[in-house]
Amino acid sequence: MDDHAPYAPAPTDGHPNALPVAGPSDAGPVTGGRRRPVALITGGSSGIGAATALRLARAGWLPVVSGTDRARLAAVAAGCGGHALPADLAGPGGAQHLAERALAVAGRVDALVASAGVGWRGPFAEMPPQVLDEMVEVDLAAPLRLSRLLLPGMLERRRGHIVLLGSMAGQVGVGDEAAYAAAKGGLSLFAESLWYELRGTGVGVGIILPGAVDTPFFARRGTPFHRERPRPVPPERIADAILSMISGRRDRYFAPGWLAMPARLHGVAPGLFRQLAARFG
Repeated sequence: MDDHAPYAPAPTDGHPNALPVAGPSDAGPVTGGRRRPVALITGGSSGIGAATALRLARAGWLPVVSGTDRARLAAVAAGCGGHALPADLAGPGGAQHLAERALAVAGRVDALVASAGVGWRGPFAEMPPQVLDEMVEVDLAAPLRLSRLLLPGMLERRRGHIVLLGSMAGQVGVGDEAAYAAAKGGLSLFAESLWYELRGTGVGVGIILPGAVDTPFFARRGTPFHRERPRPVPPERIADAILSMISGRRDRYFAPGWLAMPARLHGVAPGLFRQLAARFG
């Protein structure tokens, strides 16, 4: 696609950061002079990324999905009518290479959904160094790098959105998940800081803060989800929240919603929160 081709925005909900949602008649990259908005989705081969690709495609978006599992990625792209871009965000230059390929394939990126992530659970002193490096790169550095590479185009068009996948671990901390919590905590502060920078630019930024999501994440990290609360939510619920966020209706989303209460308690009374966490786990 030519980035300077005509683009007539579809209706939005009136929010200054809302992105257009194309109608069902937009079956191709350009239909009737109107181009479908493009979303680059990392972690797109399964879980939240795959659910988001399907949800956005139904809303008229053109998904560009990225991941490391080529077969699953191709299936997701075929199912949503999008493009598959296999990429290893932990590798040297992975984020830059992905951004360049996405722009080459789609011509522009109207929304970045950074949902790729890796986990590890255990005492920090026993964490393998290579796993630590991979986690910092994929969970924190790659979303920042992709945002840096794609944001200038959004600012030039005065339209765009960046959605980051955080975690409650990054809000309150979790024992045996220190590195993961640190990476997600950094992502939360990045989202908050960038929100201040982008006010009035037409580009929005938001962060999703789930407790646990019913995805292959826990199996891949090598230890199952072991807590009674919160119960894992389906990835489709997160996908719906991402669409709502891109449409400009929210910039922070807790899943389930009641997790906003312990996050606030941790902010205003961290000592009390620690006592409660020690008692109730």
